[in-house]
Amino acid sequence: MARSRWKIGNLVRPLLALLALAVIAGAIYVGHLDRIVTRQFEGRRWTLPAQVYAAPLELYAGLPLTRKEIEKELERLHYRPVEKLERPGTYRRRGNRFDVALRPARFADETRPARILTIVSGPTAIESLRDPQGREVPLERLEPLLIGSIFPIHGEDRIVVAPEDVPPLLPAALKAVEDRTFDTHFGIDPKAILRALWVNLRAGGIEQGGSTLTQQLVKSYFLDPRQTLGRKIREAIMAMALEARFDKADLMNAYINEIYLGQDGRRAVHGFGLASQFYFGKPLAELDLHEIALLVAVVRGPSYYDPRRHPDRARARRDLVLRIMAEQGVVSEAEAKAAAARPLGLTTRASGGYYPAYLDFVRRTLRRDYREEDLTEAGLTIFTSFDPRAQEHAERVMENELARLDRARKQPEGSLEGALVITAPQSGEVIAIVGGRRAGYDGFNRALDARRQIGSLVKPFVYLSAIETGRYTAASVVEDAPVEIPLPGNKVWKPSNITRQTYGPVPLVRALAESMNLATVSLGMDIGLREVARTLRRFGLQSNPELVPALLLGALELTPLEVAQLYSGLAAGGFSVPLRAVRAVVSAEGEIVRPYPLEVRPVAAPENVYQVNQMLEQVMLRGSGRAARAILPPGLVVAGKTGTSSEFRDSWFAGFSGGHLAVVWVGYDDNRPTGLTGSAGALAIWSRVMAGLDTTPWMAPLPESLTEVWIEYSTGLRVEPGCSDEMISIAVAPGSEPPWKPGCRRGDLEGIVERAGRWLRDIIR
Repeated sequence: MARSRWKIGNLVRPLLALLALAVIAGAIYVGHLDRIVTRQFEGRRWTLPAQVYAAPLELYAGLPLTRKEIEKELERLHYRPVEKLERPGTYRRRGNRFDVALRPARFADETRPARILTIVSGPTAIESLRDPQGREVPLERLEPLLIGSIFPIHGEDRIVVAPEDVPPLLPAALKAVEDRTFDTHFGIDPKAILRALWVNLRAGGIEQGGSTLTQQLVKSYFLDPRQTLGRKIREAIMAMALEARFDKADLMNAYINEIYLGQDGRRAVHGFGLASQFYFGKPLAELDLHEIALLVAVVRGPSYYDPRRHPDRARARRDLVLRIMAEQGVVSEAEAKAAAARPLGLTTRASGGYYPAYLDFVRRTLRRDYREEDLTEAGLTIFTSFDPRAQEHAERVMENELARLDRARKQPEGSLEGALVITAPQSGEVIAIVGGRRAGYDGFNRALDARRQIGSLVKPFVYLSAIETGRYTAASVVEDAPVEIPLPGNKVWKPSNITRQTYGPVPLVRALAESMNLATVSLGMDIGLREVARTLRRFGLQSNPELVPALLLGALELTPLEVAQLYSGLAAGGFSVPLRAVRAVVSAEGEIVRPYPLEVRPVAAPENVYQVNQMLEQVMLRGSGRAARAILPPGLVVAGKTGTSSEFRDSWFAGFSGGHLAVVWVGYDDNRPTGLTGSAGALAIWSRVMAGLDTTPWMAPLPESLTEVWIEYSTGLRVEPGCSDEMISIAVAPGSEPPWKPGCRRGDLEGIVERAGRWLRDIIR
């Protein structure tokens, strides 16, 4: 017996020592986890991606918006129609009167509190704006539309909401559905764990979870997604540490801002603030019961209950959440039934979604001035010049026209691609970018990255270079005849016109309007390739082009954005403004971090650019762009140029009105021939886009150093009004007027007789 007791004693002592060591090690480990939780959670700083906003719509009396368009703009911002104005984000319509409860909003230059605005609309425009006291309001801005975020490489995106911006129903619903003992447990709920274990054992699989909201928060905030026993133990210890150190309200707010609620491409949607925008397009504080219930339903499985991919499954889960809320007394049974009768109410891309091509341009602009971590973590607010109406119109036109071109050419639908850039040339602000046929998806951004030969888009700069020499005007005659230019290696370049014809002596205005290659090459070789290259560089070409004769016909690869930069100098009358998307950057504290002021530099004498622009106007009236007249509104004066690269691989059009510049490219990604000229492809898209913009005619004033004269379009000879059926007006410097057409000079006897004969013929007809 003594020997047996000695053996037991020898066994117990080491076990007690091991137990003591285990307790000490456990205490050290718990203390370590407690320090991690306390340090990280006390100093928590969520990764706050920069939020990017469109330009706000400015309302004023006279703004051309119909009643239907006013309602569409309110719907774009997800204002809800109501019978009685209850809260911001709602509106009431009575005939031509809209009473709008404007949301509080932050702009680049100020913040605005919530307030009531009355809009009175006429048949085609806003008639008046008034405040609740009936006083006229000269100008009011709708809040800017959130168009996206610049999130970090790991993809987390969120909008942090303060407790006062959380609707009380949300935490109540979370507790009722996900964690009924939240207010009393100490981080874990043993009863819930045992209940879930029993249910799962009976089901033979995972049917129910036992995690508290605090455990879910720990899992999302501190731990990786691996399902191991060690990780579950660590999760439980850290949850208890959080509960010991922080109050319930703080933990609930952290949960609301942290939890994962869906995926948008590469972007992971975290927190209910962003989820509210992602699924419903409005602030969390404005959600109704059925919308809150859907978000709570998604918590259980953001992929499994994705309401866009699995609407029936998501709706069933939402309705279950509503029943549980009613059972737990969070809402009445009648309220739950009414909410269950509502549709899911999800927003679509077209009503305020994601614009990857434009955001790509914003991101590239900002990376010149900010570190990547500032853009993805510091909570910056980016205000841009983006115009949602112009963007959606351009996307719709691009999609419809490319489909039409595919059908007309009996090609598989979806094979032809396109890109488009729209700017306000006087300010250099880019208002819309279409990067491809599938505009709402991330991918290859053709507007910024597709470098293609620009063809005849280069010609205005050849003609401008000629006018700058002082030896040419729009009426100067150049020979459109076969040209042979020797090249290195005993080669000879023999260009031809696209029509395979020659036209003999033609004035510059006709040669440019009808895009004559041979005349352009003769002109360009006379003034010199180096001069043309210098002109292109002045207008914004980033690198020196290769000095080969083919440069004169557009053997130059540029992106649509780079073409827009070149043409902006023409549209702005000889002044270049760097194209930009960002107006201002505001810090998380509301301070302007960096304004983006207008930068203007002269690139050519206005009188010389004016002459080229007059010729580009003739492109639209008599030349390769004349088909646009059937689409554009009557009286809208525009100027522009078609472009077709060799073997019809690329179809281009670049042109401008008084208020907008647009560049369109159409082609195949694999660079095979399209069979489309600039007139047959890109022009149709450009014309329909321009026709749908609220734009103004191109009406530049005549420079003081120039005088207007009438010439005959086909010959370039000067005429008097009534002397020719193809008379056009051009501007020239005094002393450089073209010679008179015989018989067309006022007072010329021969001309009098000719005009009299024309008058008699008209009477006889």
